[in-house]
Amino acid sequence: MSAEALIKVGVVAPDFTLVDQKNQSQTLSKMQGKWLVLYFYPKNETPGCIAEACSFRDNIVAMRAKNTVVWGVSVDNKESHADFSKNHQLPFTLLADPDGKVAKHYGSLRDLIIFKIAKRHSFIIDPKGKIAKIYRHVVPKSHVEDVLKDLQKLQGF
Repeated sequence: MSAEALIKVGVVAPDFTLVDQKNQSQTLSKMQGKWLVLYFYPKNETPGCIAEACSFRDNIVAMRAKNTVVWGVSVDNKESHADFSKNHQLPFTLLADPDGKVAKHYGSLRDLIIFKIAKRHSFIIDPKGKIAKIYRHVVPKSHVEDVLKDLQKLQGF
């Protein structure tokens, strides 16, 4: 069975530890007690990825008001993430998944033989560590609006 088929609403999100743009280790299981938007994206400094990241940036106050943390993940390295974060003043964590292992666990890895990229997928993970919502078809510019609406429904306010 594929990883994508195993990742369903209601299951515990696969735990992982990755390094962020500040060279700090971040572990998913340590986020329990908070809502988390885990979004996978193909590549730093590409138009769709800039649009999506800047949309999360521009709505970070609304996310925080919903006790929600944002983590972006791509197969780019931590140095590339540091530059991307600085260039666009991103106030959230970017995680480096250079071997694509985490993206693969979430059914979000596109292996093109000569290189790998993350598919543009997102997951809302609830405070108990369970997947509450999955987005497999993401429109970069409007995605955050959908996430905020779904967070409101999921949180009941």
